[in-house]
Amino acid sequence: MTLLDAASLADLPQTLPAWRHDPHSRGGVLQRRFVFADFRDAFAFMARVALEAERLDHHPEWSNVWNRVDITLTTHDLGGLSSRDLALARAADRAAAALGARTA
Repeated sequence: MTLLDAASLADLPQTLPAWRHDPHSRGGVLQRRFVFADFRDAFAFMARVALEAERLDHHPEWSNVWNRVDITLTTHDLGGLSSRDLALARAADRAAAALGARTA
């Protein structure tokens, strides 16, 4: 596993348009807020993402308040973003779409 190259980082606005890339935080992070109809949907989303995180052996930083889930992705042991972050972001997007989430 390696850090994303400059071309991959430059493509982030096209490949993950709902995610915010902060290149200055901890070597690079991806962040997104998901808003659901209620707590049940937010928790269901977290459960789906947790299963994918286990499969990828890559775990998000996240918080949940009622219907809202905030996620930050980075690869701590590399000090920036890797392909695992992209894979988990895509999995989160799929899970959110299945549950009717909106971006705040």
